[in-house]
Parts: sequence; C-alpha cells; structure tokens
Amino acid sequence: MPEKEKIRQMFDSIAPEYDAFNHMASLGIDRIWRRRALKWIEGPQVLDVACGTGDFAILIAKERRCGVIGVDISEKMLAEMKRKVLEEHVEREVSCEVGDCSALRFKDGTFENVTVAFGVRNFEDREACLREILRVLRPGGKFVMLELGMPRIKRIRKIYQWYFRRVMPALGGKLSGNRTAYEYLHASVQAFPGPKEWMAVMRRVGFSDVRHRAFSFGVCRLYVGTKG
Repeated sequence: MPEKEKIRQMFDSIAPEYDAFNHMASLGIDRIWRRRALKWIEGPQVLDVACGTGDFAILIAKERRCGVIGVDISEKMLAEMKRKVLEEHVEREVSCEVGDCSALRFKDGTFENVTVAFGVRNFEDREACLREILRVLRPGGKFVMLELGMPRIKRIRKIYQWYFRRVMPALGGKLSGNRTAYEYLHASVQAFPGPKEWMAVMRRVGFSDVRHRAFSFGVCRLYVGTKG
C-alpha cells in the first residue's frame, strides 16, 4: 500500500478524537502557536493545505477576515471540519475539499497565502508539495508553515522525547483505539529535518526570504517563505 494511502487511513481512523487529543497533549499551547502565525497571513483568499479538522482555517477566517479553502486527503478529518465550520458560523468564509498537495487543482498564482499547520512532515514527497504551493502563490505571496520540532535544550529534549514516546501513544491509544497512529507521530517528528536543513529545502525549491522562529523551546517551529 502506498505511504500516502496509509497516512490517509491513519488520519481517518483518529479523526473523531483528533482535536481533543491535540489540545490535551499540548496543554492547549497549540492554539497559541497558531495565533502567533497569524501576523504573516493576509489577503482575500488563503489556501490551508493539510487542513485536518480545520482549526487553523477557522482561526484565519475569523481573525484575518478572509476566505479560506481547506484541502486534505482525509475525508473523515474534513467531515469534522465541516461540523466545526457550521458551529463557528463561518460557512461563508471557509470551505474544504479532498485534495492532494502534490497535485493541487488551482491555477498558477491564485493565493496570497498558503498555510500548513503540522502537516508537512506527513507529505510523501515534500519537495513536490512545496513546488505546488509555490506555483499557486502569487508573486510576493507567502507560505506560512507550522511544524512540530525537537527542543533545543538537551534536558528539555529528553523529557519531551519521553513524553512523546511513552505518554502520548498511551493517551492517544486510549482515546482513539489506535495507539499505532500516535507512535507514528513521534517517529515523524523525529525524522523531520532540522531548521537549517528545512530552510535549505525551501530555498532550493524556489522560496526567497525564508525565515524561521522557534516557539516553546523549539517544540513548535514557524517557517515563512516568499514567492519572488
């Protein structure tokens, strides 16, 4: 089975419990991380790739007062997003659809911003996805990306790794019945490139003015790139 299909099935299986687990596991700090990324986002229409259950898309629509299209490969995650969009009364501003970041349906230069919150590490071909994101951005448009990372301070990193490796899979497994999905989360964060390496990938693909910020000792990292 292709890796992309395995990931889709995994996220389908944990969709109903996904939000509750994320907010519990991060002690709610994930909401703060998303808010800190908002300063880079503007324009009438934003594309939120790997939108999941829609937390970032809904926040962008409400706080930046713009339209947001969410794209994700998991239909069950999108079903959760549609429910939340109605609950938050942003159905005029936010829409979502099944889509693959490596083959976006949009025309060149459609969006001022493309965002991804905690999804890039799950892309099967990251450079192909970055090229597609670059293609659908307008000149001068920004790619805004949040991703989990490893803390910089050694002592904190050890505690974080223990929490990620032992506690999170147990909690996630109890909530969703799928411990394997949360073991994958730890492995995917461990395997993701460090800031210097990832910024080099972004530049190689064609982004300019690439920037990086570390939040919460590096547990979360913000990357921003501009289409020249």
